[in-house]
Amino acid sequence: MLLSRIWQELTDLLYPPRCLLCLAPPRLLRDSFCEGCQQALFVDPFPACPRCAATVGPYSQVSHGCRECRSRSLGFDAAMRLGVYEEQLAWAVLRMKHAANEWLAELLGERWAELHRSRFLSLGVDALVPVPLHWRRRLQRGYNPSAALAWGLGRLLHVPCWYHVLKRIRPTKDQKVFNSFTERVNNVKGAFWANSVVRGKHLLLVDDVMTTAATASEAAKALKKAGAFRVTVAVLARTGR
Repeated sequence: MLLSRIWQELTDLLYPPRCLLCLAPPRLLRDSFCEGCQQALFVDPFPACPRCAATVGPYSQVSHGCRECRSRSLGFDAAMRLGVYEEQLAWAVLRMKHAANEWLAELLGERWAELHRSRFLSLGVDALVPVPLHWRRRLQRGYNPSAALAWGLGRLLHVPCWYHVLKRIRPTKDQKVFNSFTERVNNVKGAFWANSVVRGKHLLLVDDVMTTAATASEAAKALKKAGAFRVTVAVLARTGR
C-alpha cells in the first residue's frame, strides 16, 4: 500500500495530470478534466424540450413538445441530452469521430451516467441501443462512437447494451450536406432494420449528436416496427440554442 502510494506520487511528479481536452491541470489530482472543461461538458445551463431535446426558453410550454418539434411526427417518445453542441462538448464530439479516441467516448458515457444516474434509472429502460453505422462507414472509421458511448453508459448504469438488434441496412449520405429537414428525412428513410427481440421493451437509443432528429426518428421507427414498446433518445450533444 505504501509502495503503491509512493509510486503514484512519483508518477504524478514526473508526469503531472492534465485535462484530457485542454491539457490544463485538473483541480483534483486524479480527475480527467479541468474545472472549466467539466463545467462546459457536464453542466447544461439551458432548459431543453423533453420531446426532442432542443433548447427552449425558460417559460416555454413543452407539454406537447416545443415549437421546433410540436408539428413533426417523431419516431421516438422522448429525448434527453447532456448539453449543447458548442465549445468543449462540440470539440469532444469531433474528437470522438476518430478511432484513436474511442476511449474518450467511453469515458464521456461513464461520466454522463455517473452525474445523471438518477435521471437515467428513473426511465426504467430495458436496454441501451446505439444508433448504428452502415458497415462501410464503420470500416472506414474503425469504430462506432455511439456504441462506445453506450458502452460507457451501460457499464455505470448496469443496463445491457444491445449492439446488434438495430442495423443500418443501406448507406446514407452525411446529414451535414442537407439543409432542410425534409431532405434529411428522405436521406435516412428506410435505412434501419430492427430485430424482433426488442418486442415489448423500453429502449434507450444512444447517439453522439442530434441536429434535426431525423436519424434518431427513423431508427426509432424501425425499433417500434419490430415491436418496441417505447423508445427514449439519449444524445450527447444537441445542436442549436
